[in-house]
Amino acid sequence: MGKEKAPRRVGDKEALSVGTQIRGSAQKLGLVAALIRNKKAGDAMNILQFSTKGMAVEARKVLASAIANAENNHNLDVDALVVAEASVGKSITMKRFATRGRGKSTRILKPFSRLRIVVREQEEEA
Repeated sequence: MGKEKAPRRVGDKEALSVGTQIRGSAQKLGLVAALIRNKKAGDAMNILQFSTKGMAVEARKVLASAIANAENNHNLDVDALVVAEASVGKSITMKRFATRGRGKSTRILKPFSRLRIVVREQEEEA
């Protein structure tokens, strides 16, 4: 008996990885995600390795996880992987307060973001 197996969220030749609690705004993470969209996985890793943007470190971890999932869980060829999707969304926002002059205070928002990376195995073209 038991529960039925959940259907895959991606195609047969695809693997995904999601970073759910990345500290930083979705806007900044979106700029980094745009750098690697539709690039080969190896090229995307190099772009993130040498990028000057701070969010590239977290994006590289998620991409490395997606590549490892493709290799270990779905038996895909690592050299033929392409970043099919790199989407960004908002997650939680921590609210903090900073004291100001004359007994006042100001709200400080510390946002978190989500990053979803899907890698796809692409057939070699002649």
